[in-house]
Amino acid sequence: MKKRMIWIAGSVLILLSAALLGAGNYFYNVAINRSHDPVDLYSGEAQTASAALEEETQAKLEEVMKWTEEQTFDQLEIASEDGLKLKARFLKNPDSNGKAVILAHGYKGNSGQMPGITKYYYELGYEVLKPDARGHGESEGDYIGYGWHERKDYLGWIDLLKEEIGADSIFLHGFSMGAATVLMASGEDLPPEVKGIIADSGYTTVHEELAHQLKHIYHLPSFPLMQVTSVFAKIRAGYSFNEASAIEQVKKNELPLFIIHGDQDDLVPTDMAYEIYEEAGGEKELWMVPGAGHTDGYTVAEQEYQERLKEFLDSALVH
Repeated sequence: MKKRMIWIAGSVLILLSAALLGAGNYFYNVAINRSHDPVDLYSGEAQTASAALEEETQAKLEEVMKWTEEQTFDQLEIASEDGLKLKARFLKNPDSNGKAVILAHGYKGNSGQMPGITKYYYELGYEVLKPDARGHGESEGDYIGYGWHERKDYLGWIDLLKEEIGADSIFLHGFSMGAATVLMASGEDLPPEVKGIIADSGYTTVHEELAHQLKHIYHLPSFPLMQVTSVFAKIRAGYSFNEASAIEQVKKNELPLFIIHGDQDDLVPTDMAYEIYEEAGGEKELWMVPGAGHTDGYTVAEQEYQERLKEFLDSALVH
């Protein structure tokens, strides 16, 4: 009888372990493995804009897209530390006087996005570099790094702007995963040409953000699935969820930092913005955009966004 119980318990343990490993592999493939398939992310209850607001937003978008089509974007390329070919779109500006910005897109995004803020930076006299993150767009890579490995890639893009373009005043501006990328980059040894960092809707750590998504999409607790999936990530992508931390990186930041977050953001909880702000080193500013969801600040409050951004840029340039 005792042997039978041991056999049953062992069989159950093996089955549970196999199920857990299968689940970890599944979540790795869904969340981290490169794929062109769209992913449904939890972003709270959908909010319906008024017909007038939708019409106004659509009109602005059409204007921006028309302007974008009239521009000539060059394609630039660098090699990452691990040998990947990374590509970016670059918009030269004859009025830049050495000013440049690197715009970082979000999860499953690409360098063709962010047209509104691209146009605004150009109007301010900045040259604009828009990389495809590894595992996205035209860049190589078979996994998504959620900003962790991308932070080192950005050192390469910064060097390119310095050495090949002649930029001497560089800003990093990211949205969502791109915001986490520039926050993580803030803890690296950045050259003096980098003057400031703007993070719109960034998360604290990969572990906390994926646990948030797991809870709301699958209604599952983070333990032990997150730990198992993190092991898969460490083996297959070279990083763990806990080490990929914007929080730990911003503690080392010494540059002016502008944190932007919608106060209605449910995809990346607003608590994360406050935590990042509290932990960040250097001069810092936090703007919670009233009525804005995830990365909606520029759409919801375009004029104020532009005014606050310009004030930050001008101040950082004379810092």
